[in-house]
Amino acid sequence: MPFIKEPLSISPREFELAVKGILDASGASIPSYESSHLEPVIGFGGEYIIDVVARFRALGADFVVLIECKHHKRKVERQDVQVLHSKVSSTGAHKGMLFSVSGFQSGAIEYADAHGIALIQLAAGSSSWFTKSAGPETPPPPFANIPEYVGWWHHDTHMSLVSERFGEYTLKALGLASNEP
Repeated sequence: MPFIKEPLSISPREFELAVKGILDASGASIPSYESSHLEPVIGFGGEYIIDVVARFRALGADFVVLIECKHHKRKVERQDVQVLHSKVSSTGAHKGMLFSVSGFQSGAIEYADAHGIALIQLAAGSSSWFTKSAGPETPPPPFANIPEYVGWWHHDTHMSLVSERFGEYTLKALGLASNEP
């Protein structure tokens, strides 16, 4: 599993737009894909301002995904995931995704796994470069063309890389592809 040393130093708005960018790049191959930033969404509990809302058409149906971005210095807690799950249920959305700059507590991961909420930790693109040597860490070569930001998708008992170049994992997080290897 990759080692993410510290939370990103990024503004909340930059964070939300980086998340939107990763999803937009991965969603480019999905028919009728579109996303919006800070969209008001109506639910049974009232109006919610959602950080990113993704809409697309698949299997002859229209889907809505609510994406929340948690810019906390602490790991995301179970209650944060519960609130997103409640918003998904209240609005009739089909999927929820929660991005964090600081990772997730174990209770949040357990709740998300049980309720189909995707958890992704946004990290510097350099976190996608790591080695298994016993020596000191080596930086990526300048020709590696590493993206500025990537996401590490927390699911089951492992993590997968989500980025503009690893669209298959983003599609799985959106619920559009099998989680089977």
